[in-house]
Amino acid sequence: MVTGALRVLRAAILPLALIGLTALAGVVLGRVYAGNLLTWLVVGAAAGSVLVSVAARRLPSWLVAPVSVAAMAGWTLWSLRLAATRAELPGGLLEVTADAARNGIPRLLTAMIPVEPTPDTVLVPVVAAWLAGLTGAEVALRTGRVLLGYLPAAGLYAAALYVVGPNAEPAVGSTVVFVAVAALGLATPTRTAPGGGDPTAELAPRVRAAVRLRLAASAALGVALVVGLVALLGPVVAEQVDGRPVDPRRYVEPPQVQTLDENPLIRISGWALHPEQKLLDVSTQRPDTPPADSPPEADPAADTARSVRIRLAVLSDYDGVTWRVGATYRNAGRILPAATAARDSTVQTVRQQISVAELSGRLLPAVATPREVSGARVAYDPASGTLIRPEGLTPGLRYTVTSAEERPDSNLLASANVPAGDEVARVLRVADGVPDPMRRLATQLAEENGAPFARASAIEQFLAEHYRVVADAPSGHAYPNLGFFLFGPRNGGGQEGTSEQFAAAFAVLGRLSGLPTRVVVGFRTSGQGPVLAGDAYAWPEVLFDGLGWVAFDPLPRPNDEPRPVEEDFRPTPEDPPPSEAPAPTAEPSASPEPAAAPDAPTGPDGISTPVLVAGGSGGLLLVVGALLLTLLAMRRSLTRSRLVGGDPGQRIAGAWREVTDALRLAGRPVGDDLAATEVAGHARQTLADARAGTAGDDPTADPDAVAPASGTAATDASSPAVDELAALLNQVGFAPGAATPDQAARAAEVATAYVATLRSARPWWRRLLWSVHPSPLRRARR
Repeated sequence: MVTGALRVLRAAILPLALIGLTALAGVVLGRVYAGNLLTWLVVGAAAGSVLVSVAARRLPSWLVAPVSVAAMAGWTLWSLRLAATRAELPGGLLEVTADAARNGIPRLLTAMIPVEPTPDTVLVPVVAAWLAGLTGAEVALRTGRVLLGYLPAAGLYAAALYVVGPNAEPAVGSTVVFVAVAALGLATPTRTAPGGGDPTAELAPRVRAAVRLRLAASAALGVALVVGLVALLGPVVAEQVDGRPVDPRRYVEPPQVQTLDENPLIRISGWALHPEQKLLDVSTQRPDTPPADSPPEADPAADTARSVRIRLAVLSDYDGVTWRVGATYRNAGRILPAATAARDSTVQTVRQQISVAELSGRLLPAVATPREVSGARVAYDPASGTLIRPEGLTPGLRYTVTSAEERPDSNLLASANVPAGDEVARVLRVADGVPDPMRRLATQLAEENGAPFARASAIEQFLAEHYRVVADAPSGHAYPNLGFFLFGPRNGGGQEGTSEQFAAAFAVLGRLSGLPTRVVVGFRTSGQGPVLAGDAYAWPEVLFDGLGWVAFDPLPRPNDEPRPVEEDFRPTPEDPPPSEAPAPTAEPSASPEPAAAPDAPTGPDGISTPVLVAGGSGGLLLVVGALLLTLLAMRRSLTRSRLVGGDPGQRIAGAWREVTDALRLAGRPVGDDLAATEVAGHARQTLADARAGTAGDDPTADPDAVAPASGTAATDASSPAVDELAALLNQVGFAPGAATPDQAARAAEVATAYVATLRSARPWWRRLLWSVHPSPLRRARR
C-alpha cells in the first residue's frame, strides 16, 4: 500500500510541476493588471490543460489535442464572459469574443498600467497558458522528456517578463520559485525498472559495463556542458540584473485620434453657425454636495447641476499656425489611474451619464478629471486627462463617467507663482514669427502687472472689454488670423471672432508674458438636459504652483459694448519721436547780434544778394531732387517687399495692397468694408473709366466717399485678372497656409500688370507723380 501511494505521489509531482511553471507566468503578468482576476484565469488554464492531458493519457496522442482544444474553448469563453461582466462592458458573448480575438494583442501592448482585465486583455494570456500546458504535458508525460517539456512553460514565463518590462519590480521571487519547481520535477523519476531494481541487472556483464560507461560519459558531458554555459553566460546575466528592461509598448502605435480631433478648435466656428444642433444628452450628479433645504416648488436639479464645463480636448502644442492635442492615448479599463491633485485645491466628485447624439469623432466628453468610465471602452491620456473612444462615437452611445473636479483656492491666486523649467517648456513655447504688434501688446499688458495672476487677469480684461463675439467669424488661429483679430479694422471684420480667437489670443499673449498656458475645447452647460452646438466654446487655462490649471474666461459679458482698441492700446515706440526729445537748454548770450538793414546790398559775409539767391535756389533744387529720389527708392522697396518678401500668403496680401494703392493714386479709393470681389469689380470699372478718360483725378479723396460702381465694365482680353487676385486673397483669409509659391508669383504678376495698365491710362503729369507719391508709404505704416 505504501509503495502504491509513493507511486501515485511520484506520478503527480511532474504534472503539478508543469501546472506550477505555467501558472507562474500568470503570476508575473498579473503584476501589471488591476486586481487578481487575470492571475486566477491563467492558473485555471494551466491546471485545466495539464489535467486534461493526464486524464486522456490512455487515449491515442492524435485524439488528445482536439479534446484539450475543446476544453480550452469552454474555459476561454467563460473567462471572457466573466471579464466582460466585471468590466461592465455591453454586448453579447459572440460580439465580445470577436472583438477580443481581433484586437487582443495590440490592446494588450497599448493598455495603460494597471491593465483592466477585460476580454481583449485576458484572451491572449489565457489561450497562451492553455497551449503551453498542453504542449508541455504531452512532451513530458507521454514521451518522458521532462526537460524538453519545460520549454513551453519557460517560453511563456519569459514572454510574461518581456510584456511586463519596466512597469513592475524585478520578479526575483517568482523566478527562484520557477527554478525550484523545475528542479523538483527533474529530480523525481517518472519511470522505474521492473521490480524497482537496477534496469541493467538482467543484461550480460559485458553489455552492462558498456551501458554504464556510456551513461557515465553522457552524465559527465552534460555536467561539463552546464558548467561551461554557466561560466560563459553567468557574467552576462549578472550584468543585466540592475539593467532596465525594454518596454515592448514603445514598438506598438497607441490609439490615434482622427485629423478632425487633432485640432478640434477649428470646429467652434462650424458649431456656432448651427447652434441648435443637438450633440449630447447629459445628466449630472454631485454626490459630495449635501442636499439643500429648498422649498418643494424649487427645481430639484439646481442643487446638483451647477454650471459645469464638459471638456472635450486639451491643446498644448502651438506652432504659430495650429493648436494641436499632442496627446498619447493608452487603452484603459473602467478604473483610470488616479492623478495627484494640486496641493491648494479641493476635489469634488462629479458623476455624469452622457448619451451621444450628433457629436462625431473619437474624443469622449467628460468633466475634468475622469477617474472611472463604464459603458464604453476608452483610451486615456494621463497628461491632459482626456478620453477617446478608439472605435469612434456613434449616435446612441451611452456611458457613465465619474470625475474628480478640482477647484483651486481663489484666495491664493493673487500671490501664486507659475512654474518654469523643462517640465513646462511645452506650455511656455512660443513659435517663431510672432507679429511685433502682438509682442508689444503682451509687453504693455504685463508692464504694470508683476504677479502672474495679475498678468493673466489683465489679458482677460483687455480681451473682454475691447472685442466682440460673433457667430459667423471665419475660423483660424494662426499668427495672421490673431493679428487681424487683435488689430484689424473694426469695419473690415477685425476685432471680432468666436471663442476660438479669444482663447487662442489669450494663450499666445500669456506665453509671451511668461505664463504657461493651454487651450481647452468643450461645452458650457447647466449639467442637465441636451448639450447643443451653441454650447461649444473654447477657454484658456494657466498653470499655477500648488493650484494646478486655472481656467479664465476672456469672452465679453453679455450686452457690453466693446471699446475701440485704440483708446487703450498705445504701444511704446522703441525710439521716441524728435518732438518728445528734451530740448537742450542754452545760456542766453550777453547781447544779440545786430540785424542787417533791410536794404543792405550784401550778406553778412559780404556776399552779394544774387549769389545768395542762386545758391539758395540750387540748394533747394538739390533737396527736392534728393527727396524725390528717396521717395522713389522707398516706393520701389515697398513694392519689392510686398511682392517678394514673406511667405506665399503674405505676398498675395502684398499684391492686393498694391492694387488698392493704385486705385487710391488714381483717385478712386475703396472703403475697408468692401469684400474682395466688390473691390475687384470696382477695379475693373476704374480701369475702364481711365481708358475712356473719365476717371477722377483727386488722389486725396476720402476712402469711404467712393462706392463701387453699380455696373461692371466689360474688359478686353488684355485686362489684368483682378478677379483671380481677389480669389487668391479669399483663399489666404479663409485657409491660412494653403497658398503656394506659384500662386504668390501669379498674384504678383496680376498686380504688376494692373498697376502698369492703370498708370499708363493717366495723364502724363500724373504718371510722373505716380512713382513718388507718399500716400502708399503712409498707409503702410498704419
